[in-house]
Amino acid sequence: MAIERDFVERGMRRSRIDEFLSDELARAGYGGMEMARTPMGTEITLKAEKPGMVIGKGGQNIRELTTDLEDEFEFEDLQIDVQEVDEPDLNARIVADKLANALERGWYFRDAGRTTLSRIMESGALGAEIVFSGKVTGARSRVVKYKQGYIKHCGDPAETIVQKGYGTAVMKLGTIGVQVRIIPPDAELPDKFEVAVDADTEGMVPDAAQTDVQVEAAGSGGIEEMVEEPEAVEGAPTETPEGSPLDELPGEGEEEEGAEAVEEEPEESDADEDEPEAGEEAEPEPVEDEAAADEADEEAAAEAEEAEAADEDQEDAADSGGVDAPDSIEELEELSYRELQSLAKEAGVKANLKTEEMVDRIAEELDIGGGS
Repeated sequence: MAIERDFVERGMRRSRIDEFLSDELARAGYGGMEMARTPMGTEITLKAEKPGMVIGKGGQNIRELTTDLEDEFEFEDLQIDVQEVDEPDLNARIVADKLANALERGWYFRDAGRTTLSRIMESGALGAEIVFSGKVTGARSRVVKYKQGYIKHCGDPAETIVQKGYGTAVMKLGTIGVQVRIIPPDAELPDKFEVAVDADTEGMVPDAAQTDVQVEAAGSGGIEEMVEEPEAVEGAPTETPEGSPLDELPGEGEEEEGAEAVEEEPEESDADEDEPEAGEEAEPEPVEDEAAADEADEEAAAEAEEAEAADEDQEDAADSGGVDAPDSIEELEELSYRELQSLAKEAGVKANLKTEEMVDRIAEELDIGGGS
């Protein structure tokens, strides 16, 4: 954990130094600092919009600043170098401090934001964003953003390319925070690319010409020429010995004649089978078999229909004949609804009536018990 603590302490010390310089050099347009350790001691490079105010008359201010830093942060052999900012409108810290001072002097935040944003873009920036947060219009806090151009908010470019600056304006209603993000004109974005209009493509694809030649040779039937003959291996026999089984194989001419004979034989046989000889008539196609098959199918269908009709008649007979007419109304009332329907069919009464009504109608028709 000693190494981690060392890194944390260095970062906190660097932040305190930056904050100290920002307070001391606010009127000179403090734009940041770079600190490096050298064999001679520690060197701090200051960036300011007005380096003359940092140095002072005869170097008085820079000597006092060096003494204060050595006493405050225990530096040994501290050296301070001052550099002038070439374009103050492209330095995010300077722009944020100017905006905060303008708001404290009474400049309306909308006018200040739009004017500053246009001035940044006119200086050549790729993109810029200004954010006001706090009580900008009343007692209620809000956030107002002004953006123009291209700005990165996440990823490594947002940490390495985008310049950030923060300022604070103390107003009567409350504090207003100012945040400025700027992408300088010389920034190299990872997703930037250029299209070459007059680019020379010769030599970029060396295999394209060879591929075209191979395709043309294949289309013209020159594949055999493209296949290289195998090189002879040293020590291998070049001639076949006498009496080898290769001598018994037929030559090239014999193979071709044999192949032609094999191909011609089936053609002649097909012609003989398909074409009838002269003087012979073609035999008519058999039609009697088809007619007989149709008649057999019709007879089978008729027999099946007759069998189904016979089964239905048997079922109806079983249903109707299975119930005998009762002798009294009491016996008639004891029958089931299915049995009552069978008696209703015999008596010629509707079979879809209610039970009581069906009993009365059957009794009247069959004269059971004198009717009801």
